[in-house]
This record gives sequence, structure tokens and C-alpha cells, in this order.
Amino acid sequence: MRERGFSLIELLIVVAIILVISAIAVPSFLRSRISANEASAVYSMRTINTAQVTYATTFPTVGYASTLNMLASPSTGQSSSMNAGILDSVLGCSTMPCQKSGYSFTLTGLSGLPINAYTVTGTPLSVGVSGNRGFCSSSLNPVMFDPTGGTNCTQPLE
Repeated sequence: MRERGFSLIELLIVVAIILVISAIAVPSFLRSRISANEASAVYSMRTINTAQVTYATTFPTVGYASTLNMLASPSTGQSSSMNAGILDSVLGCSTMPCQKSGYSFTLTGLSGLPINAYTVTGTPLSVGVSGNRGFCSSSLNPVMFDPTGGTNCTQPLE
């Protein structure tokens, strides 16, 4: 009487096939995740720009917000120039840089009283893992990108 079951060779062949499929699928998954993080970063940059315009219109004596937390919702009470309630608590975190979807966001280049200029930057937390490109935008410019993941944004987003 012969025992039924799989031989060691058959099991090794199945394991080898699974490893080959994994080797093909994992890099594709990582590229998809990087693309999704970059799309989220661009959307976040545009959201911050819109929030800044809303803030400057609502509080003209202050101008643009000097921190992302000033654009966030207040923890208690009414909105004010210190917590305008325009951004969510993820992008409007209490201490910059604020992190979302593998990117780190910061306001820089603040000038004037009231503040009439700013630059917002979004850089990957880990270049090549959470994103490949860095993004920048200002009160006057659309979203630009740095292909090396930094803040030297010279190329327009297409």
C-alpha cells in the first residue's frame, strides 16, 4: 500500500513558484505605494495653499499663517487666528514638520507683517521608500517638484 501525500521535491517546486511570484509582485507594489504617496503629497500641498488663502482672507491683519497648526481646528472653543479650523489635525499638527502618507510638510520663507509670503515644502520621509520626489509651492507659485526628493524644486508638476 502506497502512502498518499506530497514529496519533498513537489513541495520545493511550489515554494520556488511562490518566491518567483513574490519577486515579481513586491517591486510593483512598492512603486504603486510610492505613486500613491506622491499623489497624496501633491493634494496635501494644494490643500495647504487653499487653507492659507482662506486664512489670509479671514484674518487680513495677520496675513498667511506662520505654522500649519494655526490652520488646524481648535481643541476646544471657537476658531481664532491661532486655530482657524481650516485644516485637519494631521496636516495641521502641533509641531512642524507634519507627516502624512510618507511625506513631511513644513512652512518656510515667511516674510512681511502681516505675513504676505510663504513656502510650503513636502519631502519624503525616506527617499525611494515613501516617495521619490520632493514638492514645493509658495504663495505665488504652483506646485513644483525636485526629482531628488529634496526642496530644490525647479520642475513644474505636469
